[in-house]
Amino acid sequence: MVAVDHHLTIPGIFLHRTVSMPSAGDEGVDVEAAFVAYCAEARVIDAIKVGSMLLHLEQLDLEALQRLLVEQPRRRGVLEARWVLEHSEGRCRSLPEAELLTLVRFSGLPEPDVNPELRTDDGTLVIPDLWWAPWRQAVEYEGGHHREDRSQYIADIDRYLIFRRIQAAYLQITKERLRRPRVAIRLVFRALAEAGYEGPEPEFGELWGSLFRPLRDVVRPAAADPAVRRPHSSAGNVADAPLWACGRVGVGAGGAAGGRAPE
Repeated sequence: MVAVDHHLTIPGIFLHRTVSMPSAGDEGVDVEAAFVAYCAEARVIDAIKVGSMLLHLEQLDLEALQRLLVEQPRRRGVLEARWVLEHSEGRCRSLPEAELLTLVRFSGLPEPDVNPELRTDDGTLVIPDLWWAPWRQAVEYEGGHHREDRSQYIADIDRYLIFRRIQAAYLQITKERLRRPRVAIRLVFRALAEAGYEGPEPEFGELWGSLFRPLRDVVRPAAADPAVRRPHSSAGNVADAPLWACGRVGVGAGGAAGGRAPE
């Protein structure tokens, strides 16, 4: 805490003026307060990814977060954190999985199941990252460790063999493809179409572009205009509802600069 001069410049330290200090424990600021602060600065897609992983790892105390949002409504990031939790998905098991799911949702493609348990006739279990049951289409994220870790590589071979045994199509999205979000989503759409999906193509308009903007610039105009379009991941208005009653939050248990949406 700085008692006198609020205009200090200290290398490696960001000074923030606040009316009241966030809740903290012996090791530092509580996760809930840190998440709210992060949401004040993060891009939409980064905040959703982090929120999803915190839910999956059960690092967020939702009751404590609810108290923070209610008792300190003027704290920076409160409105943004509440909005993000509508779109966070605790069933995602990695940041890239959460990113891929978010891209699917904000593109308007059909909602997939997330990490469902599928079994063969003999009881063998396989868990796809994303699964569209009506078209028996799986989408898997393939990070670098899938290639570099020999045991993971062998496990992947066995998993894709099971997909073939249950007559399920599968698409692999590598980290290189994920770096080009529109390309990744077009590949998902093509796979679904080849599997029998006859719905609309993905849309890369305003809703899609909002993913790559600062969260604060997206949430606050949307809060002022209830007619603003939302992705189908939205659980509805949670302004007066406890967080644990919101659809996406109950399941399971980066950078701040804006800019043009990547291809």
